[in-house]
Amino acid sequence: MKTRSIIDTEFVVRSIAETAIENEAAFCELDSVVGDGDFGYSLARGFEKVLEEWDVYDRTDSSVFLQKIARTITSRLGGTSGPLWGTAFLRASSAVRGLDTVGGADVVAMLRAAIEGIKERGKSDVGDKTLLDALVPATDAVEAAVAKGSSFEKTVEEAAKAAREAAEATSSLQARRGRASYTGERSIGSPDAGAIAVAVILERLSTLPRAR
Repeated sequence: MKTRSIIDTEFVVRSIAETAIENEAAFCELDSVVGDGDFGYSLARGFEKVLEEWDVYDRTDSSVFLQKIARTITSRLGGTSGPLWGTAFLRASSAVRGLDTVGGADVVAMLRAAIEGIKERGKSDVGDKTLLDALVPATDAVEAAVAKGSSFEKTVEEAAKAAREAAEATSSLQARRGRASYTGERSIGSPDAGAIAVAVILERLSTLPRAR
């Protein structure tokens, strides 16, 4: 049985994919408030393809595995989400290149690299009402938990809590990027779909059994 003391990249990516597919309708509904309503659809189609090709991926090397995921997502995930999520996985793969195992500090490096990639690709930052508004606080929580020597489960729990609080707080923000930015002040009053997705993904991961 696999344990989470050394982070199982395969386990985490599969959880992300399953969560995206299971929450397609909910994410679309959130996005439809001020966006074009296709966020959940696009995310689900991209990760469906990931699961379809699962047995084809080389999952023995985390960096190579994440590179393949990035390519699949970029080619199959539509709208603005494809380039952003694809870039996130690609930058994460670079952070663990050459590593035989992935530990807590490596996860922090992966998340920081993914964040910088999203910022550059999307020309966005915290406060623009995007997934960064949840991903950055969640990463800060991961880094703090890793520094304390917390378990995988406790680390994800703390990250999920930080992401949920930050995602809900995006309701007070005006969208500065993406389709939602076209609505101006009308974007105030509802949370960002991408930020909520980050929270939901982490919440699901926090509920999964320690070993699979």
